[in-house]
Amino acid sequence: MTSKRKAIVIGAGPGGLASAMLLAGEGYDVAVYEKQPYIGGRTSRLEFEGYAFDRGATFLMMPQLLEELFESVGRSLHQYVDLVELDPLYQLRFGETRMDATRNREVMKERIEELFPGNGEGYVRFMKEEKLKFDAIAPLLKRPISRITDYIRTDVVKALPKLNAFDTVYGRLSKYYNDERLKYAFTFQAKYLGMSPWECPGTFSILSYLEHEYGLFHPIGGVNAVCEAMAAVVQEYGGTVNTSTGVKKVLSQHGRANGVLLENGEKIEADHVVINADFATAASKLFEDGQLKKYTPEYISSRKYSCSTFMLYLGIDGAVDLPHHTVVFSEDYPKNVDEITRQGVLSADPSIYVHNPSALDPTLAPAGQSALYVLMPVPNLAGVSNWEDIQQEIRSSVLSRLEQEPELAGLSSRIRAEKMITPLDWQEQYHVYRGATFNLAHSLDQMMHRRPHNRFEELEHCWLVGGGTHPGSGLPTIWESARISVKLLMEQDVREGVKMAPRYSAQEVPVWK
Repeated sequence: MTSKRKAIVIGAGPGGLASAMLLAGEGYDVAVYEKQPYIGGRTSRLEFEGYAFDRGATFLMMPQLLEELFESVGRSLHQYVDLVELDPLYQLRFGETRMDATRNREVMKERIEELFPGNGEGYVRFMKEEKLKFDAIAPLLKRPISRITDYIRTDVVKALPKLNAFDTVYGRLSKYYNDERLKYAFTFQAKYLGMSPWECPGTFSILSYLEHEYGLFHPIGGVNAVCEAMAAVVQEYGGTVNTSTGVKKVLSQHGRANGVLLENGEKIEADHVVINADFATAASKLFEDGQLKKYTPEYISSRKYSCSTFMLYLGIDGAVDLPHHTVVFSEDYPKNVDEITRQGVLSADPSIYVHNPSALDPTLAPAGQSALYVLMPVPNLAGVSNWEDIQQEIRSSVLSRLEQEPELAGLSSRIRAEKMITPLDWQEQYHVYRGATFNLAHSLDQMMHRRPHNRFEELEHCWLVGGGTHPGSGLPTIWESARISVKLLMEQDVREGVKMAPRYSAQEVPVWK
């Protein structure tokens, strides 16, 4: 007689929902518990006064990974999510110079030559050489690296010379381009990790390569639509997704996780616990005092964390004449980045990202209006903490800077609805440690086996997913973390001789419409 193994997932972020979907599709009895009244975590939907926004991530790349995840549980991503490819990928603004990036290589080379003469061949070399690096790195992103001995495996030995781990992202791009603005155009992606391109390991120059190779996409309704789709699949396979149901503690016995204590006092038993909460917050709050021997409060506090973000979500009267993604660079970009990441101070001359999805997605705002998302990278709370005192001043300065762009002149007078999120809000309302929205930094001492492991070192039958574990931050790697952790979990059950109940067949479960 076989029985279904019970798995609890703490947190309904993209990593938690991907894990729950994979486990439910394999026949596990899955229950997701989410503290917030909505799913998605930092990749959730924010709605007010008829407008809808992605709360956090707006860049979706490598949809083939998502397709694989859905196919592995007998589903098609495209039955749930309508993806639109973006062209241009984004518009980059350096003063009066504007560059529309595209993954059409011939067009991109021509645009580079026109704007930055003599650099077109550098782009060709970049795409060729970064492909070789990505091909070498990709296998390492698909499996755990938890021990020093993992580095002697054949794929790692072959990849190590290509990692450029001891160079920086800026250093790598300096080998391809001689114009500083063009270097910034291919290094600003280090911000996806909350890091400076002058400090971020050169390995991550693959981020801009991936955009130019595979493109960027917008799911109709927002990136949060992917989280909604995963939750739907979990429920189709008999799992539950419980919102407004926070977990207070992970329960354990004899060094093994065996359930959770909910904030409402209810105890839920389980064979496995998967943690998708912000890692530093989880380590600080989900375990009894003294239970963790490595990830103590002192150790957590000593780690390096990403920058944070100041957010404005604006309901705008009328259309906005901007591409889907626009990055307005500071006049002194190196100084701006150094202030955010090293000095921990606010920049008088910031860089600002504007997301204008209403240009192609009419579902996000009332007819004739726009949902405009504005993000300014700022220090985390270790640098600037008095946000209650300065937030209105910062709001005014951000809008003033945006109104210097011709298409956004008079923007303030067109605002019909508005919400703001500061680094303090990220910490207090969304439980992000120090408001570090991109999680633990990706410095060499916090990568691969030095990052918290997918199989949590402190407790058996406890697993980590999300940006705080291997392979790291960013949606593609977060989804890979789910695939890695679920594979490890299932392998452990096999080693322990567990006989699983058969997984549901596609015929037994109705396909979501």
